[in-house]
Amino acid sequence: MDSELLAQFLVFTIAMCFSPGPNNILCAAHGSQHGFKGTLPLISGMALGWSALGIFVGGATVFIEKNQSFFDLLTYFGAIYIAYLGYQVFKSSSISDDEQKSTRLGPITGIILQIVNGKAWIHFLVLMTQFGLLFGPGFGAKVMLVGLNLIFGLPAVMTWAGFGTQLRKLFTTTKSATLLNRGMGFSLIVVAIWIVV
Repeated sequence: MDSELLAQFLVFTIAMCFSPGPNNILCAAHGSQHGFKGTLPLISGMALGWSALGIFVGGATVFIEKNQSFFDLLTYFGAIYIAYLGYQVFKSSSISDDEQKSTRLGPITGIILQIVNGKAWIHFLVLMTQFGLLFGPGFGAKVMLVGLNLIFGLPAVMTWAGFGTQLRKLFTTTKSATLLNRGMGFSLIVVAIWIVV
């Protein structure tokens, strides 16, 4: 294994996984509303969708490069979906435990988000084109690369969910909780605009 390539991979992966993006911002927003434990089903869906996307991109890099316009269109749909999630968070206020159960996002949302997550597509396209041979040639090596990626991706979304949970403890009144939701929702909408631009 090329140690220099491994170092470059680690820098790229850690920066991409922990920087703000749809997954991280949504986990922070969801954590602020439903707590860390309530966000775990969403995170499990993200992990499954993230890994499936990485394996797909690993096997289809050449096809994706030849059909860029289709994936550009997918990016726009993704931005709309992320903006929609941001709007839902933005307009929500402090909610009771009964309401929380009905508005929690689950694994399906986490999986769907990966399909339309422009940052995730870019992440895996760069990963496979720049670091695809880190563990050698062949599809199995790319699957190993996705697995190693998940080792950094899971702590990233969990950290952001924990951050949101801590914010929830600071914003305990109805007014302050509403302000927190406005901020988190606005952040998701900004991410959606960033993806398009």
